[in-house]
Amino acid sequence: MTSTTHTARTVPGPKGVPFLGSMFDLRRSTLDTFTRARREHGDIVRFVAGPPGLRSVFHAVFSPEGSQQVLASEAANFRKDHPFYEEVRQSFGNGLLTSQDADYLRQRRIVQPLFTKRRVDGYAAAVASEAQAVADRWRTPPDGTVDLVGEMNRLALRTVSRILFGTDVEAAVATVHRCFPVINKYVVRRGFSPRSLPRRWPTPANRKAAAATAELNAVCDGIAAGRRAAGAPGDGADLLSLLTRAGTEEDGGLDATEIREQVLVFLLAGHETTATSLAFTLHLLARHPGEQTRVREEIDAVLAGRDPEAADLDRLPKLTMALKEAMRLYPAAPVVSRRGVAATEIGGYRIPDGADVIVSPWVTHRHPDLWEDPERFDPLRFTPEREAARHRYAWFPFGGGPRACIGQHFSMLESVLAAAVLLRSYELTAVDRDVPLTAGITLQAAGPARVRLRAVG
Repeated sequence: MTSTTHTARTVPGPKGVPFLGSMFDLRRSTLDTFTRARREHGDIVRFVAGPPGLRSVFHAVFSPEGSQQVLASEAANFRKDHPFYEEVRQSFGNGLLTSQDADYLRQRRIVQPLFTKRRVDGYAAAVASEAQAVADRWRTPPDGTVDLVGEMNRLALRTVSRILFGTDVEAAVATVHRCFPVINKYVVRRGFSPRSLPRRWPTPANRKAAAATAELNAVCDGIAAGRRAAGAPGDGADLLSLLTRAGTEEDGGLDATEIREQVLVFLLAGHETTATSLAFTLHLLARHPGEQTRVREEIDAVLAGRDPEAADLDRLPKLTMALKEAMRLYPAAPVVSRRGVAATEIGGYRIPDGADVIVSPWVTHRHPDLWEDPERFDPLRFTPEREAARHRYAWFPFGGGPRACIGQHFSMLESVLAAAVLLRSYELTAVDRDVPLTAGITLQAAGPARVRLRAVG
């Protein structure tokens, strides 16, 4: 761990308004406030928000070196004790996203074999099938346009539900589509408020969120119970079946509650993040017809009319570069929170013990010292040579270090294969140029990203 010294400087930051600091700016637009703060104050910024006695103080780290320190080289000093993660834990359980220490290590050992490349590649046919169903449905849109935000959310949710639950897709999809937005909004509001009322108090917000959580838990438990009642709790290749028989004699298996908690984390992380990446990849290509043409020519040459398969992930470099560039501009996890255990030093600044610390792929991915003309869409930034020349944490949409996303290969596989199916079938032209954003548990569009369709091929 990097030790503090008497030469470490006090962290600078915006003053905001008297008594309330940056509270209004952060509420108005967290991501814009972070971007402006880096520009005005540098790579380490201290924020104060809220009135005295109800004040939130946290440190933002925007450099790749600092991000690596928080997520990787000093990961043991920056834990998921942040109030935001506690709210996620209360709503979604103590799965891989929120667990720590021995619980996390045990869960990771049990679940890791379910996400090997060979295992994930086996889901390619399901991805292609769900994407083709969308392409078929797009042949008769009411006015020749579709909203990529809603369409990709539905596609990603159906895909991850099919992979999780096998044939029991419909019951899960309807419930998740209805309940997740309620829980998402509730968790974010509580996680970043200096003080929140106890969850047990019967306020309208508490009751609405509790009902959504109970409904979500019930559908997961119901599907698992149905499997057990049928006498085949783990015979299939879907993730729910695999989870029921995962583990070793040393680690044991997962009990019913643990299985549900892992399923909920996979539903959350496996559909919202991929939906964001897919929607913005397609929307950016719709706004840049030259890049779209180059990608489609590659898809046509590689697939030659057949369905994509797992091996095509390496055969579609232009599409993969476009996806990575979209994930640079629109990282699905734009802000990552931690809490420091001991005092340390980052970038020459003292970070006190107990400090709340965030790193922000959103800001680092736009850092002008790392990216020339950072707001421009340029897939060629991700040629192998240019990737190798950059700092490892100049681009980190999947986090990093020991808590890096376990499903990153699945996300890339699903995004590339689904985009290939849709782009081989349609030419997209952007109707909406700018898409408003909101930073919830994940980055989400706050408005439509409509494109006009023209069937090709």
